[in-house]
Amino acid sequence: MRGIDTQVRKIRRRVFKEVADLAYHSEDLINDVEALPYKIVDYDESQYGNIYRERAIVRERIRLAMGLSLRPENMPVHVTQGLAESNIDEKYYEPPLMQVIPSACNACPENRYEVTDKCMGCVAHPCREVCPRGAISMKDGKSIIDQEKCIKCGKCKTVCPYDAISHQVRPCLSACGVNAIKNDGKGRAVIDTDLCVSCGQCMVNCPFGAIADKSQIFQLIRAMQSGRKIIAQVAPAFVGQFGAKVTPDMIKSALKDLGFYDVYETAIGADMGAMAEAEHYVHAVATKELPFLLTSCCPSWSMLAKKFFPETIDKISNELTPMVATARKIKEDHPDASVVFIGPCASKKLEASRRTIRSDVDFVITFEELAGMFEAKGIDLNSVSAGEPLADATGAGRGYGVAGGVADAIEECIREYYPDVEVNIEHAESLSECRKMLMLAKAGKKNGCLIEGMACPGGCIAGAGTNIAIPQAAKEVAGFKAAAARKIPDKESKTPPQATGYQTCSAAEQRGI
Repeated sequence: MRGIDTQVRKIRRRVFKEVADLAYHSEDLINDVEALPYKIVDYDESQYGNIYRERAIVRERIRLAMGLSLRPENMPVHVTQGLAESNIDEKYYEPPLMQVIPSACNACPENRYEVTDKCMGCVAHPCREVCPRGAISMKDGKSIIDQEKCIKCGKCKTVCPYDAISHQVRPCLSACGVNAIKNDGKGRAVIDTDLCVSCGQCMVNCPFGAIADKSQIFQLIRAMQSGRKIIAQVAPAFVGQFGAKVTPDMIKSALKDLGFYDVYETAIGADMGAMAEAEHYVHAVATKELPFLLTSCCPSWSMLAKKFFPETIDKISNELTPMVATARKIKEDHPDASVVFIGPCASKKLEASRRTIRSDVDFVITFEELAGMFEAKGIDLNSVSAGEPLADATGAGRGYGVAGGVADAIEECIREYYPDVEVNIEHAESLSECRKMLMLAKAGKKNGCLIEGMACPGGCIAGAGTNIAIPQAAKEVAGFKAAAARKIPDKESKTPPQATGYQTCSAAEQRGI
């Protein structure tokens, strides 16, 4: 469903737009929040078949969009309760970031094989013959499956000549590579926060829009209204996210029209990271001090390694992520500024909430949330004039937005800076593939390798907060990368951390505190 303008996406965008509009224009916030579900959900057009259910769902979406948590189901909690705590110019995300809205969940089957009306009632009846538990019988000339006996082996589906047996799984569970989607006892999905790595793939794959994340757009607007100097950094995946004809320079102008003091490319930090991780590989892996090196830029990938493969913690690169490295560079240039990271990623929200990073990154919003802000402010990006060019980074850093781009950038730096060093590159995308890669590394099968992991299939361009189809996004990033004045950062430009704003992680940061 990525890149399709479904009703779920339309509702999400509408909520972000209306919440931003409240921050910009509301003079009676409590009453306006109360009225908002009635404004968003038209009486004659319910997508859920029940107007009251849909408004209840929208109420929870509004709370999450304002940085609040869901209300408990068994207590009378007003929709605006806690609003005062969110009506401020600074509020960090409070876990859990990803939450299932119970009233929106369809209680989809977790794992179920069913015979569809395509069954021809054939004489061979191979489905019955291969079933190890005798769960399949004939009724009225058609096969039926006794769910009490079925062990979900799938053999019946494999042998059916008419493809008449359907395997039903929860879309959110199917998209989750760490099996964090559980059952609440009523058939509804819940997220096990001990397993979840906040990639957001469950959210974008739920066709009922039952999973949502928290937002900081309300607090960001309050900060801009307070007169604070707010500087934006945009992730490499931003190109093309706001329209095919909207250039990077136009987006920079539009962000300044929105009220940002200045705009940096997060690819600056990616360039720093590519140089540093190239050096780390040469001095640690090539010398066999470490068996392998894991990249650190994807927080969900790092969290996966730390949670499920703790023995790899000391093999994760200790270089700062591009978001944090760029934030420190911005605050070196502008000590009085606050920094907002604008990107495709849900898990960056929790990365920025870590105690050791809070002083660096003040706000995190997604491309989807930014689109809501542009709409609320009445900014038509197609009509914006391009001003000062956005030309901070090299092609290497810009390539970080696509799966394989991180490893490619580091490899290019190694081959340029250290031509005598042999480099072995591996990369994995999607949490399930990342887990397989880490298992191989743990077993000693990836020694000598630099391993890039991306939680989202396709890389950052497939993040939970993106606006366009993944193939289109990949094409846009490739074009922006090719347009860079330099292919890789100059080795001679490497300067001490104090001058670049780039530093390695502390021990606490490496543990994810």
